[in-house]
Amino acid sequence: MALIKSISGIRGTIGGAAGSGLTPIDVVKYAAAFGTWVLQKTQNNTIVIGRDARLSGDMVSRLVSATLQGLGINVIDLGLSTTPTVEMAVPAKQAGGGIILTASHNPKQWNALKLLNASGEFISDEDGKQVLALGDAEAFDFAPVTKLGKYTTDDTFLQEHINTILALPLVDKEAIRAKNFRVVVDAVNSTGGFAVPMLLEQLGVEVIEKLFCEPTGDFAHNPEPLPENLRDIARVLEKGSFDLGIVVDPDVDRLALVNEDGTMFGEEYTLVAVADYVLQRNGGGNTVSNLSSTRALRDVTEKQGGSYAAAAVGEVNVVNKMKETNAVIGGEGNGGIIYPELHYGRDSLVGIALFLSHLAKSGMTMTRLRASYPNYFISKNKIELTPEINTDEVLVRMQERYAKHPINSIDGVKIEFDKEWVHLRKSNTEPIIRIYAESESNATADHLANKIIGDIKEIISK
Repeated sequence: MALIKSISGIRGTIGGAAGSGLTPIDVVKYAAAFGTWVLQKTQNNTIVIGRDARLSGDMVSRLVSATLQGLGINVIDLGLSTTPTVEMAVPAKQAGGGIILTASHNPKQWNALKLLNASGEFISDEDGKQVLALGDAEAFDFAPVTKLGKYTTDDTFLQEHINTILALPLVDKEAIRAKNFRVVVDAVNSTGGFAVPMLLEQLGVEVIEKLFCEPTGDFAHNPEPLPENLRDIARVLEKGSFDLGIVVDPDVDRLALVNEDGTMFGEEYTLVAVADYVLQRNGGGNTVSNLSSTRALRDVTEKQGGSYAAAAVGEVNVVNKMKETNAVIGGEGNGGIIYPELHYGRDSLVGIALFLSHLAKSGMTMTRLRASYPNYFISKNKIELTPEINTDEVLVRMQERYAKHPINSIDGVKIEFDKEWVHLRKSNTEPIIRIYAESESNATADHLANKIIGDIKEIISK
């Protein structure tokens, strides 16, 4: 069992002793901490909440709502919803903040409180530390009985979210409708099971085959949308009756696509393809992804005359870099699309609408569209260190060893080798260095990663 307290929220497994899992006591404690922070920061006594469909969601939601009401905070509960929907609802409802009850791609025994500021964006590092300090100190002042907060529900905001997407200039409903697309959807038995088909119907998709779309929260497979977890949808597409497959994670902020022949489009290439479309239609522009994402985004950006920038890993870091560089689109290589014209948050629904517009207007099949992009492969590895080894010092020594190459040290060490790169990051919770390497073939990416692992072992042995 585990309880992980970080700047972006409180995540843990359900059950166990207080402080060792996400127990009701932990939920109340950190909901109270966040509610107190919102009252202190904004003097606004309204918070929006929403949840994915996981089994513990209803219990956790009721605990959070009652705790916030006990602080004198009015709760607007979107119920079963998506992360991007809650993000958009916070400013729309003029709330002081939001809490999304989801553990994203983690298995069903996990849940989390993800924390949003008044702009509907994940709270900053500094704000997160303040919330954690309030929780650890239990510095709460609950309201008297005459000033308890009110609780209301709103199950209409998903449609408002979709309406806003449909109104975007680059979402071409007519082009999509004319293609009579046949689509398979895998929503891993969570809220994407109704949100994605709802969007597809309104975009004019002709056939929607639903796979694991009942929002029971009893996930039909590992919920992270990686190829090894998507064998069922691949088998459906292999039969040749559909144009593409769409896969989302439980809270609908990661989008993976499957080709018409059952092969994977590649999670890294979701952002590449959508960005290519946006850049083409905008006449260029700047883009951002994190340091561990594919170089292909830089390639398509520069082809359209724009500039690419890399951010530290983490959505809040990508958003900050996007604002700094005035990026027209950005995100993360895990299938997270951030389109500022809608909002600054990863959003699978807008990703789907923009991608289908791109596919329809390109006139290509999925496999031909994927083949039109630079082909890179990422090798993901890790090296476990003994606790007494100073991982920071290892990273410094690696930076010194490769000083003749372009190096980015904003988040670990990223070393550039022409069109190849390797990114080294230490784990915050265990003595591990993660090693991601990218090249134009799997073999060369693996070779590069193994070369770096050898260098690290050599440094450690001295």
